[in-house]
Amino acid sequence: MTTNQELFDTARELMPGGVNSPVRAFGSVGGTPTFMVAADGPYLTDAEGTQYVDLVGSWGPALLGHKHPAVIKAVHDAVDAGLGFGTSHPSEARLAELVRGRVPGGQMIRMVSTGTEATMTAIRLARGVTDRNIVVKFAGCYHGHSDGLLAAAGSGVATLGLPGSAGVTEAQASETIVVEYNDRAALEAVFAEHGERIAAVITEATPANMGVVVPEEGFNAFIREITQRHGALMIFDEVMTGFRITEAGYWGASGRVEGWEPDLFTFGKVIGGGLPTAALAGRREIMEHLAPTGPVYHAGTLSGNPVAMAAGVATLEHATAGVYAHVDEKAQIVADALTAALDAAGVDHTLQKVGSLFSVAFGTSATGVHNYAHAQAQETFRYGPFFHAMLDAGVYLPPSVFEAWFLSSAHDDAAIGRILDALPGAAKAAAQAAA
Repeated sequence: MTTNQELFDTARELMPGGVNSPVRAFGSVGGTPTFMVAADGPYLTDAEGTQYVDLVGSWGPALLGHKHPAVIKAVHDAVDAGLGFGTSHPSEARLAELVRGRVPGGQMIRMVSTGTEATMTAIRLARGVTDRNIVVKFAGCYHGHSDGLLAAAGSGVATLGLPGSAGVTEAQASETIVVEYNDRAALEAVFAEHGERIAAVITEATPANMGVVVPEEGFNAFIREITQRHGALMIFDEVMTGFRITEAGYWGASGRVEGWEPDLFTFGKVIGGGLPTAALAGRREIMEHLAPTGPVYHAGTLSGNPVAMAAGVATLEHATAGVYAHVDEKAQIVADALTAALDAAGVDHTLQKVGSLFSVAFGTSATGVHNYAHAQAQETFRYGPFFHAMLDAGVYLPPSVFEAWFLSSAHDDAAIGRILDALPGAAKAAAQAAA
């Protein structure tokens, strides 16, 4: 049997950090990454044969659990017909139809391969539609790794962005303004100074890449109002929340109730059912600016790949009201147990939760977590021991405190029981952690 350590040693010789996406390297929790070789329902199995209850869910897509029979059958049927054709395919329109049925504001849809590609294309489209250059984003919101969206916050409320990664130029970053999340006054100040040059405001529907952060009441509606007032577009990034928080994503729990729609949505994760699929969607008059009907160029060899479309169609067709009710119920049970275990161990924390999406932030009860500054100020040193205690007990958590926890409709009482049994020991490990 090959061990996780042996696999990691080999991988580090061949790939930067031994991974193809940084968080997998366990950099923030320490230790040797687990190399998974199989998944079924709520479980993962690593190369050493250890089974874990999975609370990552492939970072969100596994709403129905791993290896759902209907999804697997749809993918097998698609593979039997061919891996891809480089042409249009009937399942592309079927998936678009399902998206529009859940989110009517997505009158037209463009399929892409990744969430990064979806947000990158949405930004290009917004600039093409408005003939403006500046994009506003919020500190701590992650919209993929395209250059302009890796801008870091400048020194003032209305300061243009600074490069947030090596390889991002000052010129690229300078067309992005970064403001603190949940700060209406900051956004007002930005529009007062730059309003005529702002093409769009992009926001995570509810941030979940600095841990889960709850939008203050009316904040998303305020973004909608101020963008309309100044002729800018609102881009609602639902790559993580789309078709997971509700059947209509976070918009279904907010904008649909409050009576507003963004100009553009971006979707990923659940829309592909575990295969590389994402999309942008919006009003017809905006989307028709995309080639071939308009001057904003986008193309992709794998966009609308029939195997990926099959997985997405099967996932959305089986993501019923019962699925969402089950996931919400089980998420609440785990969240309540997590809070109880940490309280019993005397660990100061806040539980950040929106729908079935949640995370924990250590040492934050005095302030709560309302923005990136709050998230950064937490006692991150407690998460590594907490994570490894859960891992040793057979529960696989996100290997970063800044990531959300995901459950699925496959998490039954047995899987939930294993999670609940592991939490007290992990809470004690967090309590004993030293900075």
